[in-house]
Amino acid sequence: MTKNEFLQKFQLSPLAANEQQLRLLSKPEQLKQSAVLITLFEQEQQLHLLLTKRAQHLKHHSGQICFPGGKVEQQDKSFTDTALREAYEEIGLPPDALTVLGQLHPYQTITGFSITPIIAILKHRVNYQVDHNEVAEIFHVPLLHFLDASNQFHVNIRQKTGNHQVHFMPYQEYNIWGATAAIIKDLTQLITQ
Repeated sequence: MTKNEFLQKFQLSPLAANEQQLRLLSKPEQLKQSAVLITLFEQEQQLHLLLTKRAQHLKHHSGQICFPGGKVEQQDKSFTDTALREAYEEIGLPPDALTVLGQLHPYQTITGFSITPIIAILKHRVNYQVDHNEVAEIFHVPLLHFLDASNQFHVNIRQKTGNHQVHFMPYQEYNIWGATAAIIKDLTQLITQ
């Protein structure tokens, strides 16, 4: 999928809220607000998605695959501000190298976070400045990998908060799962409708 094909599909497709988002909207005051940056860039006429692997020593979600992002801070004026600030802090991604396209519905985690995904296109390649205190690795995945339904899996698990569907999207040696995989699933649903 090229950048222009993505832009056309993204701009023409409204994303319907799923059951997870409907639960989120019913109790927003109980959730910690956060935002992540879904960064896409074109290479050899194909879009790629930027992902990071969290540092192993972190208290929460250590070693997991995720998008750059984090909790909303007092100085942030919007979820976009949060996502851009966090991407700059974690991997040195300068906000002026990005074109923000919009956002997906917030996603509620079973750990009590509301994650608002902000979607942006990287205007040109940049040299990342990784904060190794937070990020162990940066890698890229062709968007086509996620558009192939045979690369998407889910299992239902029972928690004290109810039944939850956990998504998995393996790629090479990476196991992309949980909120990150669910957000990618929402993105792929949006552009394949």
